[in-house]
Parts: sequence; C-alpha cells; structure tokens
Amino acid sequence: MWKLIRLEWKKNNIFKYVIKAVVIAVLLCLFVYALAYLGIANDAETGVPDAVEGKNMISAPIELFSSMTYLIFTSVMLSSFIVSAYKNKTMNLMFSYPIKRQKIIVSQMLAVWIFSYIALVLTKLLMYGCILLGSNFMISAFPIDYSMANVGFYVQLLIKAFVIVTMSFIALFIGLAMKSSKATIVSSFLLVFFTQANVGDFTMSDQVLFPVFLTVVSLIFAFLSVFKVESKDLM
Repeated sequence: MWKLIRLEWKKNNIFKYVIKAVVIAVLLCLFVYALAYLGIANDAETGVPDAVEGKNMISAPIELFSSMTYLIFTSVMLSSFIVSAYKNKTMNLMFSYPIKRQKIIVSQMLAVWIFSYIALVLTKLLMYGCILLGSNFMISAFPIDYSMANVGFYVQLLIKAFVIVTMSFIALFIGLAMKSSKATIVSSFLLVFFTQANVGDFTMSDQVLFPVFLTVVSLIFAFLSVFKVESKDLM
C-alpha cells in the first residue's frame, strides 16, 4: 500500500501541492496576524473586533479559516487524483494492473488524506505560533485563549484536523456519483457553509457531538466510494 501511495504522489507531482500548501500557510498566517495585531477586523466605532458572540477569541478565526481552506484544498486534490483520472481515462490503465481496483482507489484516497492532514496540522501550528510570537511585541485584539505548552492543545488540534480532512470524502463521493470534478469542488464549498456558517448565534461547529457524527458520516461515504468499484463501469 505504501508503494502505491508514493506512486500516486509521484504520478500527480506532489511537489506542486507542497508549494501550494506553503503558500496557503503563509497567507493564512499573515491574515490571522493582521486580524490580531493590525485591527483589520475591528469595528470602526468601538475599536474592538467585530465578531460573533462566543467567537471573539483568536482560536476561532484560526480554526475557521484553516478548516475552510483545507476542506476545499483536500477536495480539489481528491478531484485531481481520482475523479479527473476517471474522466481522463488514466484510471483505465491503472485498473489494468494486477492489483485490486479497491486497493488502487484506497491508495489514492490515502495519498491525499495523509498529505492534507500533515499540511493542515503544520499550517495550524504555524498560525498559532505566529500569534504567540506576536504577543511578545504587541497586544492582540482577539484574546489569546490557548497555550502551546499544554498537551491538550495538541490533542484537540490533531482531532480537529482529522475531522476536517476526512470530511472531504463526502465531496469525493458526490463527485464520483455525478462523474464531475466540478461537483466535487462545489460540494466542498457547500460543506464549508453547512459546517462553519452561523445562523444568528447558532453554528453546527459548536455542537459537541457534531464532529463525531461528521467523522462517522465521512467514513461511510469513503467506504461507499470504493464499495462497488470492482464491478462498476469506468466513467
């Protein structure tokens, strides 16, 4: 399996995604730094951050924007690695190998998942670290509500990254069902709105059991994406 995953990275030129991940990390870091220390989110009249009640801590925008970005980014990668391979007929060649189709698809999914998970974790660490570093010289408009010396901080970071990256399998299933790369990407945007948007003071991301439910649903969709691939016709 590991050889197949490395083959997928090589075939899809993973270096270009490394460059994109680095650019994303830098831009997100600059953005949250500007939110915290340059006042771009401050209300012009009150001079305090114009944030939804309960979302006025610095971890809220860090989690929000990193999650939104990587849900879409991972879905784009899945579209490129898998859905586009069907549409471009390159999957025909891969399925001619003496390897089970399910194993090929799973290796493609894992190739994207492993890369995106590591990239998201490192991006979040950079963002949180950037804010802490800035706090030595400036006062943050958003109160800093975390400690990178706390083990619990890293446990939560890893779990949240797991949920977000795994959620992209829902978008993959929709893209495969509709035989469309665009459907995969559009689905990721809809997932962002569903999971991250606020209706008044209510948001699904605040519900305690929601991440567990979302992870289970995502894994079910991942299973369905490979369940009948041995007998399913190519696109």
